Amino acid sequence: MEKPKKKITAPRKVGRSRKRRTAYSTEEIHEIFRRFSVQRPEPKGELEHVNAFTLLVAVVLSAQATDAGVNKATRDLFKIADTPEKMLALGEEAVGKYIRTIGLWRNKAKNVIALSDALIRDHKSQVPDNRDALVTLPGVGRKTANVVLNMSFGQPTMAVDTHILRIGNRIGLAPGNTPEQVEDTLVKIIPAEFMRHAHHWLILHGRYVCKARKPDCMACVIADICKSAEKTNEIPAPLMELAP
Repeated sequence: MEKPKKKITAPRKVGRSRKRRTAYSTEEIHEIFRRFSVQRPEPKGELEHVNAFTLLVAVVLSAQATDAGVNKATRDLFKIADTPEKMLALGEEAVGKYIRTIGLWRNKAKNVIALSDALIRDHKSQVPDNRDALVTLPGVGRKTANVVLNMSFGQPTMAVDTHILRIGNRIGLAPGNTPEQVEDTLVKIIPAEFMRHAHHWLILHGRYVCKARKPDCMACVIADICKSAEKTNEIPAPLMELAP
């Protein structure tokens, strides 16, 4: 009789440890994202674009660059090249002149032309709406694909950037050594009703409140729930709607 009991009990313990990859209870996680949803009911990404193609290009260019820097470079570029055909016709040298102020611009210009060519050749000039196809494009990795799927196609993806990686570890929401580990935990623990905008909420929280050098805990709406060892305040900031 004892052996069957041991066999039944052991898997349950393993199951619990695998499921609980966060320092927060289900109720706490729901409340965190409920508050974020009140702050920004319809959050917006900060990369300027006019369609799925220009968003894809902008995200590719944003690697190791600021959104503001990318926007400054692409405003004029997208006025004359907002489709794969127009971008390919413009050519690598001309694209490079527009994005010269962005880090790694030479390699990025090459990727923009190559992905434009691939979209025309393999996807009838349309940005694919699935990750497997997106990551085959030059310069497109998992994070870029997730951003495009979320923003252009409304899919509940989680693009883990430096802000989300930092928050996941700092507050214990989704500890992990790699973006993939943090992403894996977040998509499992965030309630489905909040997944559509969770990516943007976490990025904006990391960019403007839970900052890299010094968290602004006085401006944090989840200060009472937060379990970070760096926390300097226990009282949540007033919960009110902010600009998207």
